Amino acid sequence: MPEDKTTPDVSEIAFSADISVQNLPEPLAAAATGTRLTLEQAQKLAETASVHDLGRAGLEARRTRHGMNAYYVRNVHLNYTNVCINACRFCAFSKRPGDEGAYALNVEEAIKLVDTPAARGVDEVHIVGGLNPDYPFSFYEDLLKAAKDQFPDAAVKAFTAVEVAHLADTHSLSEEAVLERLMKAGLDMLPGGGAEVFSPALRARLCPEKVSGERWLGVHEKAHKLGLPTNATLLFGHIETWADRLDHMAAIRDLQDKTGGFKCFILLPYQPANNPLGGAGVDGVDYLRTMSLSRLFLDNVPHLKAYWVYAGIKAAQMALHAGADDMDGTLIEERIGHAAGANTPKGLTVSDLEHAITAAGFTPVRRSAQFETLDG
Repeated sequence: MPEDKTTPDVSEIAFSADISVQNLPEPLAAAATGTRLTLEQAQKLAETASVHDLGRAGLEARRTRHGMNAYYVRNVHLNYTNVCINACRFCAFSKRPGDEGAYALNVEEAIKLVDTPAARGVDEVHIVGGLNPDYPFSFYEDLLKAAKDQFPDAAVKAFTAVEVAHLADTHSLSEEAVLERLMKAGLDMLPGGGAEVFSPALRARLCPEKVSGERWLGVHEKAHKLGLPTNATLLFGHIETWADRLDHMAAIRDLQDKTGGFKCFILLPYQPANNPLGGAGVDGVDYLRTMSLSRLFLDNVPHLKAYWVYAGIKAAQMALHAGADDMDGTLIEERIGHAAGANTPKGLTVSDLEHAITAAGFTPVRRSAQFETLDG
């Protein structure tokens, strides 16, 4: 979605906080107040409900959980390598070994990259990278320890389920053993990346080298059983259908019923530039419809993120009125979305984020990586 590079003021288009859901058609009115949607009901709403009705219901559902609070985190992103043995068709970040622009940082270089004045006092360090087979397992442990040493007051959210599976396969370890060793080294949470769309048929076209959706879910289930919270994502707006989106959400909802370990669901609009997939990308209406239906369908996932890097700041502001309650964070130096053509800023100040939230009619609330409310 095209986006200018300044934090906009959307107070003139903010929806009323007093919108009633009493006149919404069923099952939207019921879903807005907590009744679980079936997969069939959600599919029908996706096909027939207006963006306005979905938005009213999504807003009511988020207000029931969070009032008019909108959360953000002071965080920094660290992408330690772009070398990857996968070749996902939607990815513009990864490189093959020897490609121009390929890089693989050592621990000292990685920490130096994010140890900037803007990163001082962050509450979260977010670490992900490509599947680089040349790193020893000790690299990941040392990177976590170094991040903890450099940012002692921050939680470290690191390594997607795809990276965990890669470490297990590369080093002949069980996924549980990988997670236990990483937790011992300082891992506090898993990010939600790598989920893409769970449909096996779609993954065969999008990311045939990547682990299956079933294995992604399995890694997260193991993490939850070890007491490690995680997030979940959906990459959408490329070649998937509404049925694919909802089946993906249903799998997340089912696992959440079982474990309760997901903290947040994150919609990732496909970025169409600089990758061979050739999808058109997501328009604003589709983004808001998907956000609202996500909030209504995922009744057991506490938080829903409007990830401003992929969506754009204006769309993220509007998404707060469509069911989202979180705008992620300062980021400092995001690389993956921008490699695929995102023309949003690479980072925002706390003042920028709080202005964007306030201008949209919400109350900014600083949070931790695990969504605990923090003092201003």
